[in-house]
Amino acid sequence: MRVDVFDFELPEELIALRPARPRESARLLHVPTRGPFEDRIVRDAPELFRPGDLLVFNDTRVIPARLNGVRARGESSVSVEATLIERTSPSTWVALAKPGKRLREGDRISFGALEDRSCLLGALDATVKAKGEDGAITLAFDLSGPDLDAAIAAAGAMPLPPYIASRRAPDEEDMSDYQTFYAREAGAVAAPTAGLHFTPELFEQLIERGLTCMRVTLHVGAGTFLPMKAEDTNDHVMHSEWRSIPEGVAAEINQAKAEGRRVIAIGTTALRTLESAADETGQVHPVSGPTDIFITPGYRFRVVDGLWTNFHLPKSTLFMLVSAFAGLDRMQAVYAHAIANKYRFYSYGDASLLWRAQ
Repeated sequence: MRVDVFDFELPEELIALRPARPRESARLLHVPTRGPFEDRIVRDAPELFRPGDLLVFNDTRVIPARLNGVRARGESSVSVEATLIERTSPSTWVALAKPGKRLREGDRISFGALEDRSCLLGALDATVKAKGEDGAITLAFDLSGPDLDAAIAAAGAMPLPPYIASRRAPDEEDMSDYQTFYAREAGAVAAPTAGLHFTPELFEQLIERGLTCMRVTLHVGAGTFLPMKAEDTNDHVMHSEWRSIPEGVAAEINQAKAEGRRVIAIGTTALRTLESAADETGQVHPVSGPTDIFITPGYRFRVVDGLWTNFHLPKSTLFMLVSAFAGLDRMQAVYAHAIANKYRFYSYGDASLLWRAQ
């Protein structure tokens, strides 16, 4: 399909720069399979589900993947910003670097605390191992494994999406705002933003309502939220992300499907995790490894019946996914309604609850 059919005009003032406070006070657009939309708020969620529904959350944890450092070459030096986007070994990461054109293979970059490095405290040094396209570089760090993780956690900042970071700098509030309360497995460089609306109190209300809540993991990569550069979806190469479904979770989901209970994905990352692990019969298998599943209109959904998700970028793979799920015409009408009624868009924005087109 042509990518431009997924385009729409979005007023810049509708891009949310901060989340709603409290989180469950955000607006929620309920989109039944047919009929009019319902303008609700997130705290209404329990009454929109049925007892027996199974909700699947992505428990990935965002790491502070934006690093500032200095590249020294002889007597010259230049400031460098690197955003980690994909781990390729215990000591290497692919990163987007600024200014990427001023770096070359073999360059040394010092991140973290540059003032006082007594006993190597605060040291986080890397070598540019390779250069790719669009400012991508491969960094080989001097540290490895848990030691590298700890150094990145100490030196890094939250990697806010470009549409927020271009308008304000990350701050201390983002360290908690850009993280789900149930985040557990460290490894994402972008948040599974649909889950940002949930609080422990709302979680308890869902349990009291008779819902089952399960967790899977998909470490979200930075490419998830970027517009596509190809003109046709057939020419797009989807980035790969690591995901995991434990055996017990797969069994619970398969039992729910066998009993006719609905499976609702909290976020497109949870949906992609489930659909990538399902066979032709809809059985979900335990899995641990990469997926590059790319869902566009025409895809036959095997597992997920409902999707809780934010409002996405024009021409993004995520808007293509929701169009595949609820129907392109339906989603174009949903977004027109959201824009006309001033819903807040993107990572810190409002939510929608969609049901799979029949």
